[in-house]
Amino acid sequence: MQELTGVKFVEKKSKFFAHIYSIGSPDEMDEILKIHRRKYKKANHHCFALRFMKNGQQVEMAKDDGEVGHPGRVLQEILKKNKMDTHVLIVSRIFGGIKLGVGGVSRAFKEAGNGAADGLNGRTDT
Repeated sequence: MQELTGVKFVEKKSKFFAHIYSIGSPDEMDEILKIHRRKYKKANHHCFALRFMKNGQQVEMAKDDGEVGHPGRVLQEILKKNKMDTHVLIVSRIFGGIKLGVGGVSRAFKEAGNGAADGLNGRTDT
């Protein structure tokens, strides 16, 4: 497991910390979650998506961690769009006191995830 990039995105006082990891096995997800729970102790949610090729088959997993708006699915689409097949995209959210609504949460996770992907791909035009 290797962290490739990390970005911070703020939306209505909520902080979203998005990180992309290169992984050697889907089993590394537990360790990544432990790292994020330690690093972002105030975060209420650690949503993620994972893609990995195993025995010629694409393994995909997404978790919303109790968050509204299906952010795991949103993050999964970012991995697919950027052809990341041995990667984890995880976003930890620290609630800022202002509810974003279902659409707002999805957009915020998408912005944070795209920011991490763009940083990894060297793009700055979002």
